[in-house]
Amino acid sequence: MRTLLRILLSLLLLVVLLGLIAILLGPFLIPPNAAPGVTDAEQVAAPESRFFALPIREDESQHVHFIAKLETEPRTEPEADGPAFMLLHGFTFNLFTWSPLFDVFAEHGPVVAYDQLPYGLSAKPVPETRQGLEIYSKAAAMEQLFTLADALEFDQLILVGNSSGGTLALEAALAQPERVAGLILIAPWVYSKRPILPDWLVGLPQMGRISLGLARYLGRNSPLLDYAYADPSKIDEERRALTGAHRLMAGWDLAWGALLQRSLTDPVTIAERLGEIKQPVLVLTGDADQIVPLSDTLATADALPNATLVQLPGCGHLPQEECPDRVEEAISSWLETQWFSTGPTP
Repeated sequence: MRTLLRILLSLLLLVVLLGLIAILLGPFLIPPNAAPGVTDAEQVAAPESRFFALPIREDESQHVHFIAKLETEPRTEPEADGPAFMLLHGFTFNLFTWSPLFDVFAEHGPVVAYDQLPYGLSAKPVPETRQGLEIYSKAAAMEQLFTLADALEFDQLILVGNSSGGTLALEAALAQPERVAGLILIAPWVYSKRPILPDWLVGLPQMGRISLGLARYLGRNSPLLDYAYADPSKIDEERRALTGAHRLMAGWDLAWGALLQRSLTDPVTIAERLGEIKQPVLVLTGDADQIVPLSDTLATADALPNATLVQLPGCGHLPQEECPDRVEEAISSWLETQWFSTGPTP
């Protein structure tokens, strides 16, 4: 009997040892070689694409891909000279998510949609140090937003954000309330949680490889695209290709891996400060959203002091793509009420 127990104990210790070895060494089986592609985004850019050299440090800049319409048709209303629109995409998506609605915003004022680093056709920096990962922090994303706005000479802004782009819009409204005249939030990522790990754990080389593996899974076939539609059959090949524009760029996977690694130490805390946001806000949600639950978006709208809520039946997490006509109707109605008839609500 004792012999059997010793054998079982030895087997258990062996299993534990093999498990530890797998945990420590398994991530290194993920190859670190960069994905192939072009190094100059202008080679694969659309005719309307533009690029901005975003200063990162005194001696370094990164190219940001954007599409803008800065001149609009003259309007008869006295409030025609209203804010400019900045369109902020969500996690793993890019500026092309706004294609169905870009001209809608352009009817009301100057508008820009841009690829946040390292998405779409924007630069794909791969920091060599832990300190370098700060390029993918929340603070850096906000600085990039206002730097681009300054470059385009946008003074007053209406920030339009989907998912994590909505989180960025809210953070920006708190950081520079004098610049942000209003917000349009589509399924904003506010109450949903993501794993947050201690710095020492995220700094392990194994975590870098795990983040890289996850980045490749998310970026190669864009699985979140199907999950973000209530009816994935509405996704045509053009939409899939546009969502995967990053795959045209060399090293996109390494850059996405760095972004994911940095995000593991950056908690979403905006829910604690929603009551401080006094600007008028339009909150849109699809009632079939599988990524940000309907209840979360309803709670966000309820916590904002000056919010208008619109629910979109039968729409998922990307109603600007899946249900653009209904989103256009809601946005146009809100804009006419808030800006182009009576001016912004105090």
